[in-house]
This record gives sequence, structure tokens and C-alpha cells, in this order.
Amino acid sequence: MDGEVIAILQEKAVDFTFTEVFPIIPIKCTESGQVVPPGDEVIIYFGTRALPVRLKPISALFTGEAPPPDFAQGPTDEYLNFFCLIERTATEYCSIAGCVERDEEFERLYRLLRRRPDGGDGNPLFAYLQAAVRFYMSLKDVSQGEFEAVANRLAKSARRAAVGYASANYLALIQHTLP
Repeated sequence: MDGEVIAILQEKAVDFTFTEVFPIIPIKCTESGQVVPPGDEVIIYFGTRALPVRLKPISALFTGEAPPPDFAQGPTDEYLNFFCLIERTATEYCSIAGCVERDEEFERLYRLLRRRPDGGDGNPLFAYLQAAVRFYMSLKDVSQGEFEAVANRLAKSARRAAVGYASANYLALIQHTLP
């Protein structure tokens, strides 16, 4: 958790409990339509309100040693907002970038996120997935084990959706199921 981010949101009287409004990480593009990966400072939309927040690296946000739950049946209620923020960011990215990422690419990115949470990748979607994780972990205590279990479950979901090299079933599934 990051007390500085929470203090900024409290100062601006923004509900960051995921109950009144679900935060969105907007995708930035150049005038020519190229996606610009987020940096340390990320704009977060809370309904129509946009607030810039400076986010720490994922590894700096690990808190405690809480064991992860069993996600064999999917996200538990306690982690649903964590999963939704990541997947909503993924769908927003694909919509704005005008791309349809393949299941195989989602699986690769989620596995990379677990292995190298502060690393980089040539696909700008990776930086947006990191931003979603960084923002959520700024608000909630998440252990390294919990984070890794979430990333593993996301990778497993993408792999299960795949029916071939070019399939994009995972993206279609999350677009259909997200509120």
C-alpha cells in the first residue's frame, strides 16, 4: 500500500473503494495514434474526474507475507476488483489501440508480469498492465505470493481460452463479462 497515493485521493475526496465508481487507467496516444506507455505518473479516471498519481514499482509495493487463496475456480470475491482492474485496462488498451491481442500474447504478458513485475516489454500493453497492478497495490496490501497467484491465474485463463495460434477468445471473454 502507498500512503502517499491514498492521501492524494482522500485530499481530492475521491472514492477509491471501488464501490461508487470503478477507476479507469486511460490509454495515451500520440496524434498519429501510437500508444504511449505510462510512466511513473499515471492519470486515473474516477468517473469524469481525472487525477494524476505517482506510482511506485510493483516490487516496492509488496506488503506482508499473506498466502494467496486458491484461484482454481477463478477470482475470489476479495480479489475481484484486482482482477477486474487489470482486465478492464487490457480491454481499454485493445479498444483504444485498435488491436486484438491473441490469447497467446496475453498469456505471455501475464507470465512476464509475474516473473519480472518491474521489467519492460516491447508491447505497450505490458506497461498498462503494470500500471493497473501498481495502482491497485497502492490502495490495498498485497503480498508477493498474492500478486504472483493473480498473475498466474490470469495467464491460465488466457491459455484456457486459446483454441489455436491466432485465437483471441480471452479478449472476447473479458469484454463480454466485465461490468
